Amino acid sequence: MFQGPAGRYAPSPSGDLHFGNLRTAVLAWLFARQSGRNFYMRVEDIDSERSSAESAKRQLEDLAALGIEWDEPVLYQHDRGDAYAQALAALPTYECYCTRRDIREAASAPHAQPGMYPGTCRDLPEELRAFRRLTLSSEGRLPAIRLRADVREWTVRDFYHGEFTGPVDDVILRRGGRFDQAQAGDWAYNLAVVVDDGFQGVDQVVRGDDLLFSAPAQAYVASLLGYEEPEYVHVPLVVNAENKRLAKRDGAVTLREMAQASGVQGVLHMLAESIGADPSDLLGSFDPSRLPRAPWVWR
Repeated sequence: MFQGPAGRYAPSPSGDLHFGNLRTAVLAWLFARQSGRNFYMRVEDIDSERSSAESAKRQLEDLAALGIEWDEPVLYQHDRGDAYAQALAALPTYECYCTRRDIREAASAPHAQPGMYPGTCRDLPEELRAFRRLTLSSEGRLPAIRLRADVREWTVRDFYHGEFTGPVDDVILRRGGRFDQAQAGDWAYNLAVVVDDGFQGVDQVVRGDDLLFSAPAQAYVASLLGYEEPEYVHVPLVVNAENKRLAKRDGAVTLREMAQASGVQGVLHMLAESIGADPSDLLGSFDPSRLPRAPWVWR
């Protein structure tokens, strides 16, 4: 069904794609096709609260309207629970009973590493685990499942950034939360993305450079599951006039909104301009070495 080598684009269906999303999709397609790879589309709809089938449909329609074609079939993460469960069982893990407040308070303690889980639940004795599990259940909550990492950092290779070494902590693999919350028990991105890249033969990951810092942990999980580390290509973001990542609140930024003023061809022209390519021949004219390394400012 799926065969590498391959690239992919994997949007989360929580609304229409904005210009920054579309630009990254075009770049992922160009990198894959120029290198002779298959190119797959994956719908990352594991967030039960925010994902919608209608958003997924509209996103795929917009990408096709831009001329992006992909190899079938489209992979939907909501169908992949058994694969994630199998991967989870193969990894060293532990239950985490912390609330977000617990983690915030631990992170504010002296000598705490910013953004890293402090390991509060990692080495609890079994009798305390049983007590915390029972207490959590009585409160109507599920524990999260975390990776028991045995490294503090991991090095990845990126097309633009070269060797990048980043921290690895005990990332969440399955989410906890209240029983009545839609997201409770959802599979976490850091597990699903690795399992699906391995399943689809993805050996080239093109995405925004805001995700560079998550690559070491994901590459580490991939190594534990026996997958080859992909080639990472973290590309500059599209930002607004305040140098903040472009968002839908910045105005008419989706394809359908922009096309009302300039048509799809006008949007394609803007996309081509932003990556230094010829809109009449994106695939033939794109040169990865000429991609501007600074964020592209939306105007």
